[in-house]
Amino acid sequence: MPLIYKIADTPLWHAAVAASRFDGSAHDVRDGFIHFSTATQARETAAKHFAGQSGLVLAAIDTTTLGAALKWEASRGGDLFPHLYAPLPMSAVAWSKPLPVGADGLHVFPLEMV
Repeated sequence: MPLIYKIADTPLWHAAVAASRFDGSAHDVRDGFIHFSTATQARETAAKHFAGQSGLVLAAIDTTTLGAALKWEASRGGDLFPHLYAPLPMSAVAWSKPLPVGADGLHVFPLEMV
């Protein structure tokens, strides 16, 4: 299954799980879509937007369940990034895990992303 990834604040993610849908972070709501990254983009996203921040969750999302609301749009350096123009149903989440910060200050990604 093709996966994309979302980095989110743990309390916000837990609230989404309880509600069975994720409406996005404040940044997502402001931009009008939910930002995601591919496996190769996620580390750069973490370093750029969440540098040194603890208390995060990394969620893997099954793209086959998102339909036409998922758009691939040019962003950093012309890379195509996945953007969801709808709430994310929790049924699309393949897994979610804590995203800790390592001793080097960088986030430690789970082995499932390798």
